Amino acid sequence: MSLDGLTSQCQFTRTRRGGPGGQHRNKVESAIVVTHLPTGITSQASERRSQHENRAVAVQRLRLNLAIAWRNPVLPTDISELWMDRCTRGKILIAVAHDDFPCILAEALDWIVISKFQMAVAAESLRCSTSQLIKLIKSVESAFQWVNRQRKLHNMGPLK
Repeated sequence: MSLDGLTSQCQFTRTRRGGPGGQHRNKVESAIVVTHLPTGITSQASERRSQHENRAVAVQRLRLNLAIAWRNPVLPTDISELWMDRCTRGKILIAVAHDDFPCILAEALDWIVISKFQMAVAAESLRCSTSQLIKLIKSVESAFQWVNRQRKLHNMGPLK
């Protein structure tokens, strides 16, 4: 889904947050809370003084939250072109801040679920190394915690 498509499904709320930043931060509603209406998943950003910058950060965090919480109901039969572009010789080449990162994370999590949380099986399907897949998941603490909770439910040991 495009970024415009996603934001059209969201409700944005301006608010004030305390903390460092002085008078500007305490008197101006620069904090943003974004709610994805179809799922109820939310995110927020308040660390920047600009409402525009906080909105962009909140939307990126929402995309990550959706990538972690929402699984694709259609089982993929093969990895995506986006994944193939980002995975070269077994290495996943993407920064957390990149616009494509939430899509890459979601695809990795979908394959991990399909593989019943067996990381080596998921990594083989994704044509990357197990360590690279775990490194990708670890780059977002909430994703790492989610995978470990799921592994525990499946009577598997946690990833380290």
